[in-house]
Amino acid sequence: MLSTVKILWNSLKMALQELRMNKLRTFLSLLGITIGIFCIIAVRTATDSLETNIRNQLASLGTNVIFIQKWPWDGGPDFPWWKFVNRPEPRYQELKMVEDRAKTVEHAAFLSQVNNRRVEYGSDYIDNVNLLGVTYDFDKVQTVEIEQGRYFTPRESSDGANVVVLGADIWQQLFPPGTSIVGKYVNVAGHKCAVIGLLKYKGSGIIDASVYNDATVILPYMFLRKIVDERRYGDPWIMVIGKPGVTLNAMKDDMQGVMRAVRRLEPAEEDDFSLNEITAADKELNSIFTLLNTVGGVIAGFSLLVGCFGIANIMFVTVKERTNIIGLKKAIGAKRSIIMQEFLLESIILCLIGGLIGLVMIFGLTILVSLAGFTVTLTVKNIVVGLVFSVVMGIISGFIPAYSASKLDPVVAIRGN
Repeated sequence: MLSTVKILWNSLKMALQELRMNKLRTFLSLLGITIGIFCIIAVRTATDSLETNIRNQLASLGTNVIFIQKWPWDGGPDFPWWKFVNRPEPRYQELKMVEDRAKTVEHAAFLSQVNNRRVEYGSDYIDNVNLLGVTYDFDKVQTVEIEQGRYFTPRESSDGANVVVLGADIWQQLFPPGTSIVGKYVNVAGHKCAVIGLLKYKGSGIIDASVYNDATVILPYMFLRKIVDERRYGDPWIMVIGKPGVTLNAMKDDMQGVMRAVRRLEPAEEDDFSLNEITAADKELNSIFTLLNTVGGVIAGFSLLVGCFGIANIMFVTVKERTNIIGLKKAIGAKRSIIMQEFLLESIILCLIGGLIGLVMIFGLTILVSLAGFTVTLTVKNIVVGLVFSVVMGIISGFIPAYSASKLDPVVAIRGN
């Protein structure tokens, strides 16, 4: 144990001495390892952060929520759109039937979205606003975060009252800071509406995975029907959330039977609706990020390969420079394994120094990117991966030089320099 510690200490001193004595040569040799570790861990950090961001956005939709829609989510280059184009859109009347017949559903809501509308307050206005008409239970199947004010009452929802909840971009742009907004009136698509609530700021993510965003006005569905021809301009769907303890598969089976009964489909007829859920997107994400990590790893691998050649080169030069020292050590009884361990450890330490520099560069980069508004995290897992890669590269780079050093004849080696 003591001999191993002594070898490690001597190797560390030799590596630091190499850095001090031959700064430029060592710097150029370490540069390849530094760039290689930087590339491979930067790719992993970027893809991990991107994946976490997207999965968090998808999770906000609910893992036990099913979206009853006309179109399926599993699109692609070979998507057979002609099979679905003639399907009927979900209808408001179907919501009551779903609520009455579905045994696994806790809450259900009908939604219809109309885009590119105008909201006015006095002489100020905002265009390209999304109107989201919802039934009362919408806040039970989807989290609605209210900054000020409140959500609709059951009476306001059923009567189609002209009340609205404004998205953050809308109320922040239409009203001066410090204004008491709740209770004010705005014109939505040309109709006077009372502001009863203000939504919290959501921000923009990598993908638009939320049911609503900061440029959305949430209003009762029955009111939306009064002010917009939603059958022509709307995008309707039904959202259902399962009862506690009910699996997603059980709920899908239940909803398939319910919707087939609601649509009065014969046993031989195909479904004319889609039951979409988040797990389908999860499967796609797994394959996408596996591919990204693989491609990024291959590209970074070439950088590491170049770095290996640089470290191997410096180790060969080091062996040449210390030939007489190696001969003296072997002459006084040093075993081949000891000589080999010394040079291998020195190679590993050099690679670890290069790897640590690369990790510090990535840490600095994550701070800069985070300041720009993107959440990027250098995880402990990726730090460990970077250090492991450094050790492996050190072993690969230093093995042949260390082996050649251990095979030197002591008499010849002493006379070498």
